[in-house]
Amino acid sequence: MKTISKLSKTFLYISALSCAIWVGVYVTRLLMVYNIYEFDGINLFLRPFYNNNLHHVLNSFLPLFSTTLVSYPIFIITFVLFLISSRLNLRRNGWLFMITVLVFITMPFEIYLMTFDYRIFNTIYYNSGFDTNTAFDLITKRIQILNTFPIIEVLCYCSILLLAIFRPFTKGLKITEQAIHEN
Repeated sequence: MKTISKLSKTFLYISALSCAIWVGVYVTRLLMVYNIYEFDGINLFLRPFYNNNLHHVLNSFLPLFSTTLVSYPIFIITFVLFLISSRLNLRRNGWLFMITVLVFITMPFEIYLMTFDYRIFNTIYYNSGFDTNTAFDLITKRIQILNTFPIIEVLCYCSILLLAIFRPFTKGLKITEQAIHEN
């Protein structure tokens, strides 16, 4: 890989940091949100323990929703700026090409899910006496619409980490005898 400018390194650092924050908070949110449900094989139900204090539970989810709403767009913007500023050849760096494909394939689905996150955030944050049923219904719809996609997405982003570390499919410059003799 060729050396990249300090600007590109800065974009790469911010992109990696925001991606790590986003994935960490995303996994935490998945674990916390799935914990309040019971599954009977067909439908999702709220666990009886949470019936009386759902308002407080939803308020505790607020930092998780707000962090993902901020960190994912920062990740996407800085990743695109890194690709533009570094001018790395995607043909020579197959690992970067695979990372780019994974990011851009999952992006439309995540943006669609983030519309639910935004509505949940608005319902909880801007309404001090918000209706818990509305927020709970939005969270349930978010889970039911693309039910296993968040888990698949987390696994894709874990594979991105491995691709960035090991950098497979990198084409090096082949030095042949003819090239040596020409120089």
